[in-house]
Order: sequence, then C-alpha cells, then structure tokens
Amino acid sequence: MNLLFIGDVVGQSGCDFLASKIYNLKKEYSIDFTVINGENSAQGNGITPQSFEQLVRMGADVVTTGNHCFKRREAMNLYDSSEILLRPANYPAGVEGRGVAVIDLCPIKIAVVNLMGTLYLDSLDNPFFKMDEILAELDTPNIFVDFHAEATSEKKAMGFYLQNKVTAVIGTHTHVQTSDEIILDGHTAYITDAGMTGPELSVLGVESDIIINKLKYHAPVKFSESENPCFINGVVVSFDEKSGKATNIQRIIRRK
Repeated sequence: MNLLFIGDVVGQSGCDFLASKIYNLKKEYSIDFTVINGENSAQGNGITPQSFEQLVRMGADVVTTGNHCFKRREAMNLYDSSEILLRPANYPAGVEGRGVAVIDLCPIKIAVVNLMGTLYLDSLDNPFFKMDEILAELDTPNIFVDFHAEATSEKKAMGFYLQNKVTAVIGTHTHVQTSDEIILDGHTAYITDAGMTGPELSVLGVESDIIINKLKYHAPVKFSESENPCFINGVVVSFDEKSGKATNIQRIIRRK
C-alpha cells in the first residue's frame, strides 16, 4: 500500500494549491491513504472548521496538527466531534480531542498517531512514554507517527526509538523539507521533516520582509502570509500492510 503524507499546509493559498494538485498526486503514486498536517491551514495559523472541511473534501483520511492546534477557538468543538482530526497525544488528560486515529479499511487497519516534541515547545507529557502507552493499546502493525517537533535531535531520537515498532515516523513543524529519508532497520520509514505546503518564496509561509524586519530590529510585527506561488512538500511511504514494514519512502516537491 501507499500512504501520502502532506507537510504543514499554510493558509488559504496552501489549501487551494493542494486541492488543485492532490488528485493527480494520488493517481501518480497510486495512493491508498492520505494524511495531511493542517495546523496552519487557516489564515493566521491554526485550523478552523472551514479549513478542516476543505482538507477533508480534497481527500484527507486523517488530519494531524501540532502546537497551533488550539489557536482558533472556533475549532475547539471539532476535536471532540471528529474522529479523524488529531491533536498531539501527549497533551494532559482531560484536554479536548484525541491523539490517535485507527481507520478500519477492512481487512486491515491503519493507525495514525500525532505527537509533539517538548524541546523548545510547550511542556507537554513526555512523548516517549506516551508512545509506549499507545503502542501497548494498538492492534495493528500499520502505525504512522506525525512527530511535530522543533529539535532535529528529538526527531532523530524518536525515529530510532520507534524503529521496528511503527511503520513510519514523519517529522513536521519546521516547514523545511529535509533530505534524510531512510528505512530504519529494514522496517521503519523516517524523515526529519516532510516540509511545508504553501508559498515557496517566503519565510516558512510568511512574507519575507516582515520576518527580516522582526529579526533585524526586534520590533513587534504582524505576520502576513506571502502571496508568492505555492509548492507542495510531502512524502509517499510504501508499506506491506500485513507486517507493517515500510519498503520505501520518497520525498515529494510539486510546483506550478
């Protein structure tokens, strides 16, 4: 089987561009299952009911998020009402939503786990211990982890920690696609960051002059999404659905 993972979608322009290209991507790579990180899919970061629905309409089987998951108040009810919208699983007990989705495709099941790192991000529960708890409860070998983390060291550590335990560990959050895709120990596909889907000539999706002025003068600024042409970043993971072993991981970059 082939799973398509789309890196952080940024803003309306990122959503619209992905919608215009995703059908051909799925056809080209014979995609059976699609996961999209949508935590920046709304204008101004976060996710809204409208941006979530657009991702679902374009074919997302599961939508993952990260540190901006609760930025938009209008989306709070979505996390309890939808079984395919995830927030990081290592939020404390009692927080809205869920961090794991298990999709039954009959006769196989695919589990998607959303985790967030704790280095340079919010102090959530330890993602390593939380993943141990999740693995003890899952009844499928086909397990895909979106590890939303800032530090490459933490992402690398999680990849090695989960080798032979999950099908893939796919890093998100930094919006810059890395070129270190690998199959760990003949089983687990890994990449430090799948990249970003949004304006290519930007600073992580934001108008570059705004970020330059912020870094140059250390003055408060209002972020504005770049109006430059978009591109798509992601990966395709091929895997054996009976064993849960990944057989290939391929980076994707699509431009107009």
